[in-house]
Amino acid sequence: MRRAYAVRQAGQWDSAAAIDRVVLDAIQRHRRRLVLTAEQGTTLLLDLPHAMALRDGDGLVLEDGAVVRVTGKPEPLFEIAVADAFDLARLAWHLGNRHVEVQLIGARLRIRRDHVLAEMLEGLGAQVTAIEAPFDPESGAYDRHEHERGA
Repeated sequence: MRRAYAVRQAGQWDSAAAIDRVVLDAIQRHRRRLVLTAEQGTTLLLDLPHAMALRDGDGLVLEDGAVVRVTGKPEPLFEIAVADAFDLARLAWHLGNRHVEVQLIGARLRIRRDHVLAEMLEGLGAQVTAIEAPFDPESGAYDRHEHERGA
């Protein structure tokens, strides 16, 4: 079994050179140590120094220098749009006050589907649309997303 010991951040490596890819949802992508089987059969042990949130497009560096691409699995989400930056900040505050994981996409927010939250957001003037997409929520102020040095 091959060992993945480091992560190269999305955009910081040539993803066309990946030897395989693993497709994981947001919960599965927050790991330190886990056995994974990639789409083309590569079996690897993810063995990082600490737990971290892997992002769609990150690369798992194997001991022989090969890289396996991390791909976010589409999940059932709500995409939230509002008229202006003030309303966006207000909605983000309400979601944060409820400890909801949120992904920022330009001037929109994404959350996991929850009909109670959707009703609250619509009541606050948001346009809420059901979508299927990879989910990369903000990791929080105290979470670290460290990467291989010099990669």
